[in-house]
Amino acid sequence: MQLSFEFFPPKDQAQADILHKTQARLLPLRPEYVSVTFGAGGSTRSRTVATVLEIADQGEVPVAPHISCMSEDLESIDSLLATYAKASISRLVVLRGDRPSGSRGGVFDHASDLVGHIRRHWGQRFHIEVACYPEHHPESESPQSDLRHFGAKVAAGADGAVTQYFFNAECYLRFVDEARAMGVEVPIVPGIMPITNYRGLKRFSDMCGAEIPAWIDKRLAAWDRAGDSASLRAFGEEVVTALCARLLERGAPGLHIYTLNRAAPALALCRNLGLTRP
Repeated sequence: MQLSFEFFPPKDQAQADILHKTQARLLPLRPEYVSVTFGAGGSTRSRTVATVLEIADQGEVPVAPHISCMSEDLESIDSLLATYAKASISRLVVLRGDRPSGSRGGVFDHASDLVGHIRRHWGQRFHIEVACYPEHHPESESPQSDLRHFGAKVAAGADGAVTQYFFNAECYLRFVDEARAMGVEVPIVPGIMPITNYRGLKRFSDMCGAEIPAWIDKRLAAWDRAGDSASLRAFGEEVVTALCARLLERGAPGLHIYTLNRAAPALALCRNLGLTRP
């Protein structure tokens, strides 16, 4: 089973200290890789590169930088790829990326274009992961068109995919079935978001199109109003553990955990699932 974690690049020394402590607690689980995010419009570009190179230099675990189409010229994309190749980075997470406010986009319109560019110029030098959306991307015309976009990324050369997070196992299982029926054979790893903070989760879910089922939402909202963070976190841990157990039971190839640079929720989830390792 593939286990991987996502980090974001710290913006100051305090955040860097937190990330280092998180890595010290999670990397002993021996994940297949960790990924590092890339901000909207390349807003964290230098910090992403620095974080990726630092993790790579430590040599404890493979690291997969996110690389985005948005607000990038071709020269800067090629320079970034060369930097990662020189550092022996072998894995990438290739995304279209969020459109920065007021921007028309980047040199490539779709992640499939960037995947194709990497394959044309770098061959099989990089293992490429792409994103997919079981509940479909909020900007897509329909679930069917979103599925076609996913197929195009795979056809362009993607080796695997990680989903946006979700809380309904059936949407993932149906999405995988539909992708397989379309001829997509690459691993589709569910992205998992621990539940620890209601307001942040609600805000981000509204932006990215991830549905919080009503029975979960109402309980989280009630505990949030009451200021009962302990009950909220305990319930969130129970819900996400049950979701992961069902996904693995039904054949999911692994889990990609969005850590938000915090170790405790990811550790609790792995412990509950029996994924902690001696």
